[in-house]
Amino acid sequence: MTQHKTIAESNNFIVLNQYDKFVEEPNAGYQTEGSLERELIGDLQRLGYEYLQGLNNHDALVKNLRAQLQHLNNVVFSDAEWQRFLEEYLDKPSDNLIEKTRKIHEDSIYDFVFDDGHIQNIYLLDKKNLANNTLQVINQFEQTGSYNNRYDVTILVNGLPLVHLELKKRGVAIREAFNQIHRYSKESFNKENSLFKYIQIFVISNGTDTRYFANTTKRDKNSYDFTMNWAIAKNTPIKDLKDFTATFLQKRTLLDVLVNYCVFDVSDTLLIMRPYQIAATERILWKIKSSYWAKNWSNKESGGYIWHTTGSGKTLTSFKAARLATKLDFIEKVFFVVDRKDLDYQTMKEYQRFSPDSVNGSESMAGLKRNIEKNDNKIIVTTIQKLNNLMKSEAKLPIYDKQVVFIFDECHRSQFGEAQKNLTRKFKKYYQFGFTGTPIFSDNALGAETTESVFGVKLHSYIITDAIRDEKVLKFKVDYNDVRPQFKSIETEKNLEKLTTLEKKQAFLHPERIKQIAQYVLDNFRQKTHRFNAGNNGFNAMFAVSSVDAAKAYYQTFKQLQSAVKNPLKIATIFSFAANEDQQDAVGDIADESLEVDAMNSTAKEFLKSAIDDYNGYFKTNYNVDGKSFQNYYRDLAKRVKNKEVDLLIVVGMFLTGFDAPTLNTLFVDKNLRYHGLIQAYSRTNRIYNSTKTFGNIVTFRDLEQDTIDAITLFGKSDMCNVVLEKSYQEYMEGFTDAGVARRGYLDVIAELKERFPNPDEIQTEKDKKAFVKLFGEYLQVENILQNYDEFAALQAFQSLDISDVKAVEVFKENYYLTDDAFAKMQPIDMPSERSIQNYRSTYNDIRDWLCRQKEGDEKAKSTIDWDDVVFEVDLLKSQEINLDYILGLIFEHNKKIKNKSELIDEIQTTTRASLGNRAKESLIVDFINQTDLDNIADKAGIIESFFQFAQKELQKEADELISSEGLNVEAAKRYINVSLKRGYASEQGTDLNDALPKMSLLNPQYPDKKGRVFKKIVDFVKKFKEIDFIK
Repeated sequence: MTQHKTIAESNNFIVLNQYDKFVEEPNAGYQTEGSLERELIGDLQRLGYEYLQGLNNHDALVKNLRAQLQHLNNVVFSDAEWQRFLEEYLDKPSDNLIEKTRKIHEDSIYDFVFDDGHIQNIYLLDKKNLANNTLQVINQFEQTGSYNNRYDVTILVNGLPLVHLELKKRGVAIREAFNQIHRYSKESFNKENSLFKYIQIFVISNGTDTRYFANTTKRDKNSYDFTMNWAIAKNTPIKDLKDFTATFLQKRTLLDVLVNYCVFDVSDTLLIMRPYQIAATERILWKIKSSYWAKNWSNKESGGYIWHTTGSGKTLTSFKAARLATKLDFIEKVFFVVDRKDLDYQTMKEYQRFSPDSVNGSESMAGLKRNIEKNDNKIIVTTIQKLNNLMKSEAKLPIYDKQVVFIFDECHRSQFGEAQKNLTRKFKKYYQFGFTGTPIFSDNALGAETTESVFGVKLHSYIITDAIRDEKVLKFKVDYNDVRPQFKSIETEKNLEKLTTLEKKQAFLHPERIKQIAQYVLDNFRQKTHRFNAGNNGFNAMFAVSSVDAAKAYYQTFKQLQSAVKNPLKIATIFSFAANEDQQDAVGDIADESLEVDAMNSTAKEFLKSAIDDYNGYFKTNYNVDGKSFQNYYRDLAKRVKNKEVDLLIVVGMFLTGFDAPTLNTLFVDKNLRYHGLIQAYSRTNRIYNSTKTFGNIVTFRDLEQDTIDAITLFGKSDMCNVVLEKSYQEYMEGFTDAGVARRGYLDVIAELKERFPNPDEIQTEKDKKAFVKLFGEYLQVENILQNYDEFAALQAFQSLDISDVKAVEVFKENYYLTDDAFAKMQPIDMPSERSIQNYRSTYNDIRDWLCRQKEGDEKAKSTIDWDDVVFEVDLLKSQEINLDYILGLIFEHNKKIKNKSELIDEIQTTTRASLGNRAKESLIVDFINQTDLDNIADKAGIIESFFQFAQKELQKEADELISSEGLNVEAAKRYINVSLKRGYASEQGTDLNDALPKMSLLNPQYPDKKGRVFKKIVDFVKKFKEIDFIK
């Protein structure tokens, strides 16, 4: 048997502590995509993979799969048995990508009844002994769905295609490989009876950059932002394809990732862990095992802490560490300990999302005791308070003498005090680990204890600068809003004693100051949260204030200022009794608020009750300040903030740590924050979400500049503020160089747009279309970032200012806090008009539609222009989307001014085509205008009502025509179309579309054409009529 020597090897870890990169020969020549592919296959063969040259079609793939599963399971299938095994389990026609993924992670063993009646377990994977699995590699596999595609390199595990690699030659943007996989997913990977639905991991590479990501149907996760490089334990990325092959694609590593470091959660989303998450998990497990073998437990040497920055996915890491620890045969129980009563519920839900049957939670101390006594291998999620009460009340429990693991979340809090002492005294054989985004060092400790002195050494770190470099969290844009001259002296005060005195005197709560800040928040809310147009729901915001009195003052002021507003912001607040500051463990620690409201004074309680009453009015709920009901209010509020149903949440301490809401992009701050508290609070805003969200917006009404720098220096690296903080307004306007890459400014981009494409209607050639799309995409990116800057908002407003009106100019300068010098600098800037941008957007959408049609037709082969490196900025288009009601309102307004219907139609067509979500409704809107006497409609509400009555009739008529002309099964077709209308798009997944088709054999050569034609018609129908109604 041939011996294969692996290039990189480790006895303990798949995320290596050290790796010596492959050094390219100095005179290496030009490498084509084909030679890159051949080199990869050769490297995989040297790692022990079997290369199946020429295996490039479905029948050959199935034949090899049969041979591999027979070998793994030591069985022989007859032809009839194999066919039955395929049909009833392995390749059921109704299985979609989700069902195939479930087979790999939850259902990989099948009880198969052979023809002679005996039953045997058939394994797809040997998860216990990874070395028993066979790895093979194939290339240039061909498969036809809606198009004929040929795939680059695929890795088979026991004959199943589980990993796919898409390559581009060196020098080509890696994004092209991602786009190609995205296209294959739509065109052929997921066709009926495609074994490529089993793909778990995608790898993309251009030779010099290589990334991996999970195969998932979840739309917001199927995004380039969620791709990642492999790395060593020090978080140095492994980018080159040869280095990636030697590490990630090493047989044991790849199988370990597939079997142990992927999570298929309850929302049917496949998650794949990032290298730093795997590194931390591995090092915890290694520490437990090595300490057990050495019989060295219950001390600092048998534990340690993980420093992973806020927002980097600590919950998934801690879950995997806890879950894999429960599988160690010598471990009796694993406790996951959180510090506050609210978080055990939150963590329970998260853990149950990863794996519903792996967790026990408890409502009470008695429940905790019952869970400890259960003879199962589940993780116990509890709070430090419940655990401490149990230890105090129970002198002797059997668990005290058993092997147990403690994992503490946010261990900078829970590590100190009475509970820690009780734990070390009661438990005789424990291993203790802590997770934190902000450890306590001697620099920020209030007492003698630091994170290391309690938990032991740091086992792994992934700090904020690592996460920003890897684009796993966003930068912060911090803006000190110093526009209240009369309060400047207190807002810039740095002396802590003086600040404490000012807080006690309530100097910051001067009614005029509160009113000015509240008015600023209301005036700038839509700009900061990207809610530019009616119907665009953008993001939401949080407001951190210094005290319950401040929360009350702001809440009441907002209420008063919005009393006459037609669509006021939904503002909520929450707080409770907080521990005294002298009970903090570290400088800047945010005082912990429990969910017990009994300790609050009656005034605060009364105010909280009235705020909850307002909330009940918004959402038709029935919460109050009593114990259980208040806890339920907390949970409901958390859910509604995550769903953007609450616009602005005012908090004192709650929600500033441990709360994860990717839809939140702005934090207003009127509170002194330092070190841990500052990073934790800021980090509520910097979760990645989509391309519209480019950084976390921080607007402070106190001067926290030095405090921000100090915190970044402590928890990041010195001199790394430029990595963590966003560039200035001037840099985005004029351009800058970032990490050696030149970025053009807004002024250069708009100058080129005007010069090259003054009239977008005249863009004709394919070359010009591509050049325009790239340039306007660049415009959308820089404009999206600038929307967050107050200076840009002022510049936009300046475009409609009559500068000959002296009074209007003075009001403008006062509203935007502009000096004469700042005002003068605005005047020479020649921004494109709103109408010009609307025309550009319309053309951009037209080209996108044209390109889709071209790819669907025969034009694809004729094109000489490569569009693979073009990314249409769909999220950015949607961020400034207008809704249908807005367009209908424009019809009403323009009809009053323009009595000529053809002119009105031209005007409305331009607006509709510029809207990504409504351009499919153009013909519907034009027909409505032509067939309606608009002069007889009294107001906007009337025009909206008339349009929907008209559109509902059209929907019914066109649905009947579609069903009749294609001879569809009426009830099944209505059901499928209505589900699609409700969802907002039509999908080929599942059997609903097949059920709607007329009876026809799947082997009928006309079947694929019929199905494709019907699906295309339904796709267009749904785009046109979504948000209108359903078929009756």
